[in-house]
Amino acid sequence: MNNKWLNYGGLVLIAVVWGANFGISRLAMESFNPIVFSILRFGLAIPFFFLILKLTEGSVGIPWRLVPKLALIGLVGVTMLEIMVMYSIKYTTLANASLLNVAPWPIFAAIFAPLFTRESITMRLVVGGGISIVGVCLVILGGGESFNLSSENMLGNAMAFAVSIIGPLFNLSSMSLMKQYSALRVSTWTIVFGTLFMLPLTFGGWGQTNWAELGTGHYLSIAYNVLICTVVAFVIWNACMYKVGATRSNFFRYAVPAAAVVAGYFMFDERIALLQMCGAGCMAAGLIWISIERKRPDSNELPISAPPQGQIV
Repeated sequence: MNNKWLNYGGLVLIAVVWGANFGISRLAMESFNPIVFSILRFGLAIPFFFLILKLTEGSVGIPWRLVPKLALIGLVGVTMLEIMVMYSIKYTTLANASLLNVAPWPIFAAIFAPLFTRESITMRLVVGGGISIVGVCLVILGGGESFNLSSENMLGNAMAFAVSIIGPLFNLSSMSLMKQYSALRVSTWTIVFGTLFMLPLTFGGWGQTNWAELGTGHYLSIAYNVLICTVVAFVIWNACMYKVGATRSNFFRYAVPAAAVVAGYFMFDERIALLQMCGAGCMAAGLIWISIERKRPDSNELPISAPPQGQIV
């Protein structure tokens, strides 16, 4: 199979994984403090990242000169992003949070891309992206909740919109490092630093969880978040994003809300409206239109080199 289609397939697969996690995490949030659940997700994933990195690349370190940059990326892209996602859901409606988190993300990725890469914006990308945006809006707003701009939701709306700005910057800044280091190495150390910054925020939250009452379902939700949504997803998404380009790959995030709607149907018996199915069709058409464009060679086609020798941590 053409490597291009493997990369696009990987992006769709991870978007579905993240979308299904909306339902799984909603169940888990009934028993866990949100930040505690997040640090369990990332903290427990770190040993797996280091193990895979050691087995596949022979070392786990990074040069000291990269520590400040990776620490900043981890602070913004893991700590801040996760907290904003959680509290945007808390302080606004699910429809608002979903729409403001997801829809503007690829647009900002396209705007910021020239600052980090040499990616070009083509007419096919604009048309396909526009069709996908219409589709994702229909998927999100076609359900029971409608977009609500009341004053009580403004804090959550602002946080959700901030996610769509911070997220692309996180993706693009990571891509610049992937020209020298593997997606796995970049993901590993980004998550390490992000988890360290998140740890102090959990103080006081551990006691809010009744650990004695946790059942098999809770531990399975943690395992899904750690192994599938974090370890597997971060590695595959970053690797595919590096090959496809940040602008194109971020449009595939539009599959997340569609997968979340399907998860709600199976896990919570939520109704899928005809408008949502039409939206899913529009979204799929837009993504296919983007995918069949022949990608022009650019700086992202540089091979990923082995880590240079020298001081590492």
